[in-house]
Amino acid sequence: MEWTGARYADKPTVEVHTWIAAPPAQVWTVVSDIELMPRLSAELQSVEWLDGRSGPAVGARFVGRSAHGSLGEWATTSHIVEYEPSRRLAWAVEDPLNPTAIWRFTLEPKDGGTLLREWMQMGPARSGLSFAIDRMPEKEQKIVFVRMREFETNMIVTIEGIKKLAESAGTLGEASL
Repeated sequence: MEWTGARYADKPTVEVHTWIAAPPAQVWTVVSDIELMPRLSAELQSVEWLDGRSGPAVGARFVGRSAHGSLGEWATTSHIVEYEPSRRLAWAVEDPLNPTAIWRFTLEPKDGGTLLREWMQMGPARSGLSFAIDRMPEKEQKIVFVRMREFETNMIVTIEGIKKLAESAGTLGEASL
C-alpha cells in the first residue's frame, strides 16, 4: 500500500485479490462461513450469529469480537447488506446506514477458477480509531495509513487462507477446517 494522505473522512479503502483454482461455488462455501473467519484472522477472535440465524442473508446480523495489541479488545455488530450466493457478500459494521466500516468479498469466474477480492472501507461513522485521531489530530493521516496497512496485511492472510481451504476442498472433498 502506498501513502495516500487519506483522512478518516475520506472513507479510505483497501482491496486485495487472489486467483483460486476452484469454482466460485466451492470458494463461496468458505467465504460465506463467517464463523470460520476468526481462524483466518489475527485480529478477529470470534463471530456469533444473532436473532437465531446460522448463516448469511440480507439483514442477518452477527457479533464479531476482535483484539489488537494497540487498540485493545472490542465487539461490533455487523449487518449483511449484500448477499448474492457464489458472487458477493458484504456487511456494514454497526449502523448499516452509517457504518464504521464496510467489508465485501466478491467472486468472479476466471480462467477455470475464481478471482476472489476482499475490499473494505473505513467509515464514514466514527470507530475506535477515531479516539486515537482525537488524541493526536496532527497525526491523523499517519494513523489512518498505518491502520489501512494493517487491514491490507490481514486481508492478504485471510484470502490466502480461503484459497488454501477452497483448493484443498477440491482434492479432499471438503475443506480441511
